[in-house]
Amino acid sequence: MKILVVGSGGREHALVWKLAQSPLAEQIYCAPGNAGIAELAECVNIPADAVDTLLEFAQAEDIGLTVVGPEAPLAAGIVDKFTAAGLKIFGPSQQAAMLEGSKALAKEIMEKYHIPTAKYAAFEDKEAALAYLAEHPAPIVVKADGLAAGKGVVVAMTQAEAVEAVEAMLSGNVFGQAGARVVIEEYLEGEEVSVLAFSDGQTVLPMVSAQDHKRVFDDDQGPNTGGMGAYSPAPIYTPELAEQVLHQVLQPAVDGMRQEGRTYKGVLYAGLMLTAQGVKVLEFNARFGDPETQAVLMRLKSDLVEIMLAVVEERLQECTLDWADEAAVCVVLASGGYPASYAKGLPIAGLEQAAQQANTVVFHAGTKFVGQQVMTDGGRVLGVTACAPTIQQAIYKAYTAVDLISWPDCFCRRDIGAKALKRIAQK
Repeated sequence: MKILVVGSGGREHALVWKLAQSPLAEQIYCAPGNAGIAELAECVNIPADAVDTLLEFAQAEDIGLTVVGPEAPLAAGIVDKFTAAGLKIFGPSQQAAMLEGSKALAKEIMEKYHIPTAKYAAFEDKEAALAYLAEHPAPIVVKADGLAAGKGVVVAMTQAEAVEAVEAMLSGNVFGQAGARVVIEEYLEGEEVSVLAFSDGQTVLPMVSAQDHKRVFDDDQGPNTGGMGAYSPAPIYTPELAEQVLHQVLQPAVDGMRQEGRTYKGVLYAGLMLTAQGVKVLEFNARFGDPETQAVLMRLKSDLVEIMLAVVEERLQECTLDWADEAAVCVVLASGGYPASYAKGLPIAGLEQAAQQANTVVFHAGTKFVGQQVMTDGGRVLGVTACAPTIQQAIYKAYTAVDLISWPDCFCRRDIGAKALKRIAQK
């Protein structure tokens, strides 16, 4: 069948790479794609949020399955429009995608269906929010209610930071409509784990665990980013914890959404904090995480097209997931200045040499072709991902490939996976 992947980042490159391995994939298109994706799929110059144009393309090309990567088209109702037109599309409906599109709604669902999470309050009025902060001193977390490309969360370690975040969001200057309401929640201590799961609205099929690295610099310093790297599996996430999360977080979320009339089909992403008081949900996302997807899909042995069709056709109970025992590590190479301002259009050297490394894939995130030259076209530019029998070997392989790649002012974190090594050493 013909497959259309919507999006242009590292997550979408990983999805295209995995979908292309299926015997069911006859031809893959990606809209709009990037320079790396262009090696595996035909890139179509349609923006990811141009829902009507994407629908016209899918109908004209007789696309058998559309896979949505980013959150914006999901929030815009792409799944509803494709479904109404009789097309198969993988992803949650507009109403279900609100689980990510509104932090306040997610909190209400968690509270109602007894899913463990941090204590919180939601505000649209700045004075009320500041009054709440005065009674709940830092450290505290301030979140823009709406979609903010993974950057709408401020972990305020001081009262001044918390006040600044509330004022910036509710003034409408920073995140616009996304920040018209804020959620303020208690600061949780612990280690983070990301768990992605397939759901067809009834059955939940969890994937292997991963750990994302949100802060821009080593040792979790600096501002939050879209993600500077990930590894899978997370040693802290034991089989017992996985069972607990399935029954206390993932299944209740899917069951609760169905009861709310928001049947959840697609990938459910749970960002978890493993605290001294137990597992707490930090956030839900309505799609594959980035860069967790790069690490997780490197380990998936099952046919991704078959799984996605089972989700769309609501027969996920027929499926099982087969995983490689190996570990995978993804290191993000970013442009100098990210997550603030950065230059674009810089030539990237060393891609061919890096791609020749065994069991290593260089997933493109922010790249484009200018003639035959691959250039930078974003803040997070590449996700260099390697598989090996152990986390330590996967880290070594990933950084060996990273060190072959360069462009002016590129940088990466040098401690991706270090928490896993520490955890293993403690066992």
